[in-house]
Amino acid sequence: MKVRPPKAQPEITVDTVIFTIEEGVLKVLLVRRGGDPYKGQLALPGGFLWANETMAQAAVRVLTTKANVKDVFFEQLYTFDNPKRDTRGHVITVAHFALVPAQRLRSIRLDENVSLVPVKSIKRMPFDHMEILSYADKRLRTKLGYSNVAYSLLPEAFTLSQLQEVYEVILGHEVDKRNFRKKIQSLDIIELTGQKQTGRKHRPARLFRFKKRGYAELEEPLF
Repeated sequence: MKVRPPKAQPEITVDTVIFTIEEGVLKVLLVRRGGDPYKGQLALPGGFLWANETMAQAAVRVLTTKANVKDVFFEQLYTFDNPKRDTRGHVITVAHFALVPAQRLRSIRLDENVSLVPVKSIKRMPFDHMEILSYADKRLRTKLGYSNVAYSLLPEAFTLSQLQEVYEVILGHEVDKRNFRKKIQSLDIIELTGQKQTGRKHRPARLFRFKKRGYAELEEPLF
């Protein structure tokens, strides 16, 4: 008779990939670990699931306590359950990713313990956080093509150039200006605000806003 192995009794955590765009660069919020394992190393913000708490509630808690933001776009990303991913024992993490405009992160006291780091510059992180970051980066690029998720990285009013920059930064390459503007306006997801950008030496650009400032899938793919 085959003997069953003992039942797994894993602990559960949430890890959050908090993306923003600052000075034309895709960045992620990292925090320096204050305890073992990997004390002193920069890692994705996260924490253990509390009693009577859902995964979404835990993710919101992490966003609030680690990034001081709420009411931003976030969604569950994937469950990472390699039994050896954590040296403390069997710890399953349910990863989420969030998109936050850079101006919403200005209230954070950025120092040696909390940093906005360019995604492309990150080579190592504790646990399987590099795998989680890579997964989130791919998900973001995919969602950009079939949803209006770019709204979550922009202020309420923006120029078409600022909108195009979001796409170029995330995709990692330039897009044709004329074709992009023609396509984005044909999708009928943005509208003019009736105002123009101020404080610039060149001719003021018209300001737009998303008709729906909330997540929605496009009727046809953007690209």
